[in-house]
Amino acid sequence: MGRYLGSSCKLCRREGMKLMLKGIRCETSKCPIEKRQRNVAPGMHGWRRGRGSDYGVRLREKQKVKRYYGLYETQFMRYFEDAEHTKGNTGEVLLSMLERRLDNVIYKLNFAPSRKTARQLITHGHIYINGKKIDIPDFVVSIGDKITVKSSEKSKKRIRAQLDTNPNYSAQGWLQLDIKAPSATIVALPTRQDVQLPIEEQLVVEFCSK
Repeated sequence: MGRYLGSSCKLCRREGMKLMLKGIRCETSKCPIEKRQRNVAPGMHGWRRGRGSDYGVRLREKQKVKRYYGLYETQFMRYFEDAEHTKGNTGEVLLSMLERRLDNVIYKLNFAPSRKTARQLITHGHIYINGKKIDIPDFVVSIGDKITVKSSEKSKKRIRAQLDTNPNYSAQGWLQLDIKAPSATIVALPTRQDVQLPIEEQLVVEFCSK
């Protein structure tokens, strides 16, 4: 499977917003979005960013979602097709599916500082679901699933070190976090309010439906 090896900050600059691709670093003054002279789209003509066409506006909304969750086009369209065939608002169903990706859940539980690091944790076999090792980052969790950490001291020490960086952290309502274990249980489906990305999902649906 291919990987994006370019600058993560370029993706944020292209979308004109923080996509939180580097975790806590994105909240510091080191983030290019915080620097006025670099808060422009990459490329020699980035400063000429203007009002996009209807197609361009919808494309940018789709790209924001893809880059926020770290997806490739084929992966994203697979999720969209599944959302289309699921009862409910297609845009909200799509975002709910993406929120329930295992790499996103690990990030939201503060087990990892970023989604990229969360994918590494998963592929290296540190994460278990219902007692079974899951090494697939795009695994979609369901209500009732229990997430635990590999029983080795090395794995638990790594997760606890990350949790200690933010001792006052509290998980979203659809996640029940046990910091002492550490472990977590999926107690509900994520709602639109749980998606911390300011996008208009209806524009994404309109773009992908063509």
